[in-house]
Amino acid sequence: MPHTAEWKVRLHLYEDDEGTTKARVILDTGTTALTGRGAAHCHPADRNVPEIGDELAAGRAMNDLAQQLLNTAEHDIEGIGAPRPITGEVTGWPT
Repeated sequence: MPHTAEWKVRLHLYEDDEGTTKARVILDTGTTALTGRGAAHCHPADRNVPEIGDELAAGRAMNDLAQQLLNTAEHDIEGIGAPRPITGEVTGWPT
């Protein structure tokens, strides 16, 4: 049986009083929500280019979210009784 789903992702970017760009990305699956966080700070010797800070903070937040999602999937796979992968083997269903 085919399966389709739509998950919503929201990304919030903001700069704090100390000049650190922070990102929060929220994945809403309709039944659960995961939040990834990331930050970037411009080195004093570097030119201030806000877009670069946004990109770094957003990328780090998405990376954090991706790791949480993979950990959740691995936990769910174990929950259905599938064996743990051998070291170096990719976790998940075959593609």
